[in-house]
Amino acid sequence: MQKQTYVALLRGINVGGHHKVPMAALRKTMEKMGFEKVKTLLNSGNVIFDGAFSPKSDPEEQLSASLEKVFGFPIPVLIRTAEEIMELIHAQPFEGVKETKDTRLYVSFLKHDPETQIELPWAADDDSFRILSVRRKAICSVLDLSVTNTIKGMDALGKLFSKATMTTRNWKTINRIAEKLD
Repeated sequence: MQKQTYVALLRGINVGGHHKVPMAALRKTMEKMGFEKVKTLLNSGNVIFDGAFSPKSDPEEQLSASLEKVFGFPIPVLIRTAEEIMELIHAQPFEGVKETKDTRLYVSFLKHDPETQIELPWAADDDSFRILSVRRKAICSVLDLSVTNTIKGMDALGKLFSKATMTTRNWKTINRIAEKLD
């Protein structure tokens, strides 16, 4: 088992006062599990760490089960290698997108390759939500808040792809994660 740098994206924690996971407790838990150089970013469950996983286990399920034991509720986890995050950054999926105060750039990470095939770029009927690309289990999308709100955009995404195996981050957050990678 070779150590490498990973990014764990925890789903559904610290939202609306529910499923509270203090970042300091999360870091300590990850360190007790044997991971090194554990860093958290923001309060939404972004963890950068070094470690290795048994090739015989599903790292996401292993980490999720361990966190559930500690915090007392299910915590779905999606894991990407540092290399995968950097590949996404270098691909510049939002190049050419005109940003305004109402523009939100999102990356939705999937556990599995999507089964749904759509013609890209895809746009909602009112053009408020657009999917620019789907690559390596990541969906890059743009939401225009001057037309609709985040929940309606995420609803469109959920109808197209399996919401239960997805977690979404703002592109600014992905860039901040990339800055913290060694």
